[in-house]
Amino acid sequence: MSAAAVTIRRATAGDAEELTRLHVRVWRATYAGIAPASAVAALDEAHRLPGWRAALATPEAEGATLVAAAGGAIVGFVRYGPASQAELGPGGEVKYLYVDPDHARQGIGRRLMGAAFAALKAAGFSGATLAVVRENAPALRFYRALGGVQTGRFTDAGPVWQSDNLVLHWPFGGAE
Repeated sequence: MSAAAVTIRRATAGDAEELTRLHVRVWRATYAGIAPASAVAALDEAHRLPGWRAALATPEAEGATLVAAAGGAIVGFVRYGPASQAELGPGGEVKYLYVDPDHARQGIGRRLMGAAFAALKAAGFSGATLAVVRENAPALRFYRALGGVQTGRFTDAGPVWQSDNLVLHWPFGGAE
């Protein structure tokens, strides 16, 4: 399936359950060898669903989610909005980017990131930032290939796992 066969649209409240299932599946596949087993077990659908329901009910100024859909199914998503923690700076943040492994390496992640960057820029942010777990080498390669530059590092206290994170930044042009 080509990225052209995938449509990008805003997530709706009705997408919460499907987003939750995809989030948990991709997160567990990504972090099974990185995060402690207790964190992998704890961050299940029951834990994530209330967060997705709340996120999809928030005003767009606080954050928005775009989904990539193919054949009636969500195959990827990006969530973005104002930075959620001081370590990321005052700009816009890409909070989540997940693509179904069966649809990886087809340009979906690039399209989702591009759409998030465009929305953040349109909202007046001068750049975008995200935090990525230091040991997540595939994500780091992807973000760096998109031009992300490391600007910091911090330990995320998280509710179930203290992860070592790198901060990557993309300026949108002009002086910051």
